[in-house]
Amino acid sequence: MYSIPHLVLPQIPNLHKIDVYTANGGYDAYRQVVKMTSDEVINEVKKSGLRGRGGACFSTGLKWSFMPKGNDKPKYLAINGDESEPGSFKDRQIFEYNPHQLIEGIMIAGYAMGICKAYIYIRGEYHKWVDMMEAAVQEAYAKGMIGERMKQTFGNDYSLDIYVHKGAGAYICGEETSLMNSLEGDRAYPRFKPPFPAQKGLWGMPTTINNVETLATVPPIIKIGAEAYSKIGAEKHPGTILYGISGHVNKPGVYELPTGTLLTEIIYDICGGVPGNKKIKAIIPGGSSMPPLRGDSIEGVRMDNESLRIHGSYIGTAGIMVMDEDTDLVKMLLRITRFYHHESCGQCTPCREGCGWMEKILHRLDHGDATMKDIDLLYSVAGNIEGNTICALGDAAAWPVRGFIKLFRAEFEKKVKPSREFLSMNVVHGRKNTVEDLVVLN
Repeated sequence: MYSIPHLVLPQIPNLHKIDVYTANGGYDAYRQVVKMTSDEVINEVKKSGLRGRGGACFSTGLKWSFMPKGNDKPKYLAINGDESEPGSFKDRQIFEYNPHQLIEGIMIAGYAMGICKAYIYIRGEYHKWVDMMEAAVQEAYAKGMIGERMKQTFGNDYSLDIYVHKGAGAYICGEETSLMNSLEGDRAYPRFKPPFPAQKGLWGMPTTINNVETLATVPPIIKIGAEAYSKIGAEKHPGTILYGISGHVNKPGVYELPTGTLLTEIIYDICGGVPGNKKIKAIIPGGSSMPPLRGDSIEGVRMDNESLRIHGSYIGTAGIMVMDEDTDLVKMLLRITRFYHHESCGQCTPCREGCGWMEKILHRLDHGDATMKDIDLLYSVAGNIEGNTICALGDAAAWPVRGFIKLFRAEFEKKVKPSREFLSMNVVHGRKNTVEDLVVLN
């Protein structure tokens, strides 16, 4: 049905083993790279149009170009595998099924930027995948693919050490500056920017942070060439991407498809539709932090960042969360908001206090104890968080709240009991609620 270029997750058994990976062309891209200059490698990645797969969609080649030239001070690469957002579960597929392509991507990035040490930061709860990635790194050392012996293996003077670091078990560690603080052994508080990591990162030295999927995509770009890669998928957001589909679909999972694939094709053709042929009420297209889409408005929606922006959302981590017609959206939103309240680091007042207030208001709504004014209050609190925090966790908490109220206000109004609304209106109009009011209405 689809001619899918499997660039990140090729369908090859036992690809996680280094002998299988090398037998199928593994590390050949790096052999090409060592014949190029660092600027040529960076320009090739720029020309490919590769954009970060961690959510921000920033140009990967452009980010690499920010790294200062020269070897007068140590430079570091941090690989963000702290995959903690609800609805996102793609990076662990790479750890499990294709770790050596990630390692090769790290080697290419390190060569291009003159980096000698790289740290793969993996979510603290990913015990199994931490062990898998550590085993792959040790295989690469044993075969002379990384470390001091790689100079002999590839015939040049460059070497790179790779370390696997188990995360601190908090969602905030996935924010790039928090990740650096955690790697250094400090509490994972986001840092103010500027200075940016490329100027002052790990231990005060120049640092680049890339997502796992982003780096795993680099070796195929070198192999097939930037021009060929740029023609895959959407023009302004090219390549393949790992879509993690969860919720009310018959075949949830991770699927590698070209960017710009129709959302309806992913749900109905790839994932087999909705159980019981129910209608779709809502979809979050990029992990729990992205604004939602209405189920009756997804015809023609394509899964790339530029297309989703037109519809008021973003691709984020490409974690597609499908909710059918029977979903209680207030209850669902309460669970998401409770997560962000729990995971807020507490450094910024709008996020620390606002997330708590949003959870309290949603709890009142879910339990029938809210008024119509509470819906407006909830929307207002979210608006006061958005854009007013050091990192994007505040936005991540606010966007779904504001998005669901905008698109599904009737769902929230249904949760308001008539008695509560009547008593609230008495207060608004300056009337004191009487005992008779309470008896009659209850």
